[in-house]
Amino acid sequence: MCKRCDWGTSNSLMIKYHDEEWGVPLHDDKKLFEFFVLEGFQAGLSWQIVLNKREGFRNAFDNFDPEIIANYDEKKIETLIQDKSIIRNRQKISACVNNALRFLEIQKEYGSFDKYIWQFVNFKPIVNAFESLAELPAKTSLSDEISKDLKTRGFKFVGSTVIYAHMQATGMVNDHLVKCFRYTEINEMNRL
Repeated sequence: MCKRCDWGTSNSLMIKYHDEEWGVPLHDDKKLFEFFVLEGFQAGLSWQIVLNKREGFRNAFDNFDPEIIANYDEKKIETLIQDKSIIRNRQKISACVNNALRFLEIQKEYGSFDKYIWQFVNFKPIVNAFESLAELPAKTSLSDEISKDLKTRGFKFVGSTVIYAHMQATGMVNDHLVKCFRYTEINEMNRL
């Protein structure tokens, strides 16, 4: 029988996300921004809630295009607050618009957000070896550092816990449990 991380077994949506996305090193700026948006909206909520609304977010937020989102005005924000297909939190929606602007600034400065974010791990995923979910940290000194840098650049909803979740989701760290079949698969992927 196929072993998975315990958190990734609750339903078909979580299984698909665990098996296909979580922990895979991601270098596409648009996808990195998508996870930034979703992780920001997750703050204080469960990932399951966000995952259930992912398609709604994709439609409401112009397929996570930071160039479009950076130009959202107050009228668009009001429309989003009324959209039941997403998490309707004014602060998080406004933060998303702000973060799109900051994201574009980083792209301009570094050539890509990918180059900026992956420099923190020397462009190579950190491989952990956790045996149980209880061992997984909510944040680390590295996520503290990245969070601080992003806040200095004007980002919102980028606390250390949000950043560590982003690092896990985008493969900057491999936090699949060692018993999980994805742990070995992702480590092999990283060697290629």
